[in-house]
Amino acid sequence: MRHAPPRRTLPALAATTLLAGGLLLGQAATAPTARADGRTVVCDVPGMRQESHALRAKAARLDELGARTEANGARAEADALDRRIQSCVDAEENNARPFPR
Repeated sequence: MRHAPPRRTLPALAATTLLAGGLLLGQAATAPTARADGRTVVCDVPGMRQESHALRAKAARLDELGARTEANGARAEADALDRRIQSCVDAEENNARPFPR
């Protein structure tokens, strides 16, 4: 069995390190924000509903223009947002967190 030459090992190690660092930074950037009263905001249901409505309106406009693929993408985003809204509402009713930290 042959091993990789040293000139390939260093770039592979550097790429792996950069990817791992990017993942850690991405998780820190998407962490829930803190409120002034000490609680954390996990779900902003009214804001999420407004965003879902805007995405559906965008999909309708794109359909009128004939851009079916883009309209389907906007509709898929709205559907995903609706599922997240529903999980937030369900979690509120059950006194549980909908998404782990």
